[in-house]
Amino acid sequence: MAESPKRMNVLMVVSDQHLATCIGAEGHPQVISPHMDRLSREGVRFRGAYTANPICTPSRVSIFSGQYCHNHGYYGLSGPRPEALPSFLGHFREEGYRTAGVGNLHVPNRPRNWLEHHLDHFADYHESIEGELYKTPFYDKLRALGLMEKEDMHFFHHNMAYSLEGFPSALPYELSQEGWCAEEAIRFIDMKDERPFCMQVALQRPHQPFTPDKRFWEMYPEDLAPPATLNQDPSGRPPHFRAVYEAFRKTKWPIAPHDFDSAIRRLWRGYLACITHVDHTLGLLLDHLDRRGLAENTIVIYTADHGGYSGTYGIGEKAPGICSEAVCRVPMIWRVPGVTPAGAVSPQLMGTIDMAPTLASLCGIKPMESVDGKDISSLLRGEDKAVNDVAVTEFAWSKAIRWGKWRLVHYQPEMFPGQEVGELYNLADDPDETRNLYHDPGSRAMVETGRRLLLEWLIRTTRVKSVWPAPGDWRKYAYPVVGDGKESNAAGPALRVRNGQTVYV
Repeated sequence: MAESPKRMNVLMVVSDQHLATCIGAEGHPQVISPHMDRLSREGVRFRGAYTANPICTPSRVSIFSGQYCHNHGYYGLSGPRPEALPSFLGHFREEGYRTAGVGNLHVPNRPRNWLEHHLDHFADYHESIEGELYKTPFYDKLRALGLMEKEDMHFFHHNMAYSLEGFPSALPYELSQEGWCAEEAIRFIDMKDERPFCMQVALQRPHQPFTPDKRFWEMYPEDLAPPATLNQDPSGRPPHFRAVYEAFRKTKWPIAPHDFDSAIRRLWRGYLACITHVDHTLGLLLDHLDRRGLAENTIVIYTADHGGYSGTYGIGEKAPGICSEAVCRVPMIWRVPGVTPAGAVSPQLMGTIDMAPTLASLCGIKPMESVDGKDISSLLRGEDKAVNDVAVTEFAWSKAIRWGKWRLVHYQPEMFPGQEVGELYNLADDPDETRNLYHDPGSRAMVETGRRLLLEWLIRTTRVKSVWPAPGDWRKYAYPVVGDGKESNAAGPALRVRNGQTVYV
């Protein structure tokens, strides 16, 4: 009997707040990212990848679960853990993989971390399994060296005035969060265990504080040109965007010189250098796979939980998020041995929720019945047929939808009483979103098209617990419904069939 093919390993590297355009392979003229560029040359890079949510925890819950926020219910930071919600790491563990979560996992943690029982190796750098900040091996190491006060996130949380400043870290790379993550990930890869591994390495940078290792800071000149969109007119933007734009210009900068132009150059320099800092970490992991002879049997993904402004569009951080492509679109690079054509670039839409089902498919394990995302293996093979017609990023009361060349942002009327607020951009003609066409009379039909697509998407993707009345003649147009013998009566089916798989509703 022929041996079954060896299952591929999975290494997913997720950074925090990486503006998708800030990669050398994307054509950015300033950023230094040789290892991301290398991964792009060896795999497939997506130019239409979108986050499910523009802030950390809900985005990460969607990445792990493969579900949209309106189904898993998380829209804010942290919160009670979703006891019954599966993750791709837990699914892979059940299928015989050894699993690890390393770095800034940033998932619901009350009373204990959601991923506790999904992992063979829990290595959050920032908080313990009990959700306690700074009580981790990473911080224990810094305390033992007497360096706790110099650690960047600890300094940031105790000196908020520096949150948007850019300056080199007081600690070398080896004592940074990313340096520790690289060490932990390599240690996990090298464990003597015959099982294949599935691991996420979650890096804190380029999220602020914008404090890279000094060597990466010095790769960028002091007179680095600020973002081209820094002073873009915000008058067509919604009220909360304009308010943040104005507030950013009133920031009190703690580092001299204190003028806005000097400060924004420091911020931008620090942000790009933090990307180079992250890129160095990716390079360490790629090089280790090469040394160990594992590169030919390991799927590598680089992405981010969401994008950010970081000085672009005249805003310092990621808030107000959903207004811009800069926050909703994320970098997405896949290298799959024997599957991805080298140097391919896909324009097709995909979401971070598509990673979980695609990984299961590529690794030949049973599908995750609980996911909303789709298997994009065909796009990884270089095919150019759409898998997703739309890509949606959502807050609880606002949603951004991308289809074709268009992007619409819907705001509930209660957000801005007495005003009709919305955003519509033609990204083919206006990639920097300089002209909001929402109130343009000639664009009303496209606004209504976007709203209809958003409504249909929301109805189509919402998970229901029960349905009444029982499906009738429309059954041939929708999901076939079956029972599992547990219904109280024949009119309350609990299961449906989707893509040949029986799934709970």
